[in-house]
Amino acid sequence: MNPSASTLAFVESPVQLLNVLEWAYAQGTAPADRGPLLGAVPRQPERTAAHPQPAAGSTGSTAAGTAGTPAAGAGTAHPVRIVVLPPTDPMSRGQLRRMAGIARNEGHDVHWQEARGGAGAPLKALAALGGQVRRARRIVVGDPFSRFTQLLLVPARAAELVVVDDGTATMEFMAQLGRGERLRRWHRSGGGVLSRVRELAYAPVSGRARRRLTPGRRRRVEVFTSMPVVPLPGMELRLNDFAWTRARFGPPRLTKGTDLVGTSLVETGVVDPDRYLDAVRALTLEHGATRYFAHRRESPEKLRMLSEATGLEIVRPDLPLELIARRGPVGRTIVSFPSTVVHTLPYALSGTGVTVAVCDIDPEWLTGAASARARSFLAGVTDTARDVHRLPAQAAPAAG
Repeated sequence: MNPSASTLAFVESPVQLLNVLEWAYAQGTAPADRGPLLGAVPRQPERTAAHPQPAAGSTGSTAAGTAGTPAAGAGTAHPVRIVVLPPTDPMSRGQLRRMAGIARNEGHDVHWQEARGGAGAPLKALAALGGQVRRARRIVVGDPFSRFTQLLLVPARAAELVVVDDGTATMEFMAQLGRGERLRRWHRSGGGVLSRVRELAYAPVSGRARRRLTPGRRRRVEVFTSMPVVPLPGMELRLNDFAWTRARFGPPRLTKGTDLVGTSLVETGVVDPDRYLDAVRALTLEHGATRYFAHRRESPEKLRMLSEATGLEIVRPDLPLELIARRGPVGRTIVSFPSTVVHTLPYALSGTGVTVAVCDIDPEWLTGAASARARSFLAGVTDTARDVHRLPAQAAPAAG
């Protein structure tokens, strides 16, 4: 067997690919003796036309400091074969291509497989990947909610399955798996009749994938996560403390200002856009924020409105924020709404002196289309965050 095919990973987002690299580093499957990752970041974050000038010191940190210790045994095992299943939006694809370059630089075998964007793309991808899935001894998945990933798990014979973080979605995945529920993204509402018919037709595949992701007598399941989750009986839970990121990047130079972190809660229909704009404006004024790091799924129109209303420099990162922040420069305070970064940045920026703060989401900001689960899920993301400063929603009041 091709050594790199013994472990087969499927990722659909830049963060998932980052977490596969973290898992491989912890496993000892990635070379650890190359020192900090220098020169692997091709360019700086893209800025909107409203703020084209680079920030002071925006060449980033290329210091050789390593604020992390290589995992024991790192570099002794075979590399991972990583299959990238890209989404269609340009920002995600751009970040994925840059992350794929970093993964190759780390010695991994990266394959780009289109599975969307055309009627025949999913079937072609399944045909191309089916043999690799059947032969893999270990399968690593980044998005257990993905229907395409669930389809790939049907022919799988691997005795070991690993789920790496897809951000806060991992919290919902573990909760649903523990309750024996079908896997469904937390922000999705019930949908119409056609949607329910599709769900029923897909139920056998979803059920099979759920059983694959549940530990059994002949199947080991590991979850590699930074999220506060409780493992199921027989499941192995391992902490992702971003040791690879800390070893390869930074430490960052700190600026005097405050950085805000954007969210796609408006784009997913959870938060009202006007309320979100009011909240960002209030946080900007209260904390003296100067930069806004956009989520890769935030719309250009929304970002343009934010820039005009607040004067913030809109930064569209070309890599996951954990790497951007670790590379620097970064503000001494980072303010975010409930999201993955309130759990991951305290690990990635450990020992740097950066304060991470999270602003609660006022239930009144939610749209009528928000799922019934949205309120409790967002509150849970905030309540379980470690080493962060809590900001009440009243600190960012919505205009009446």
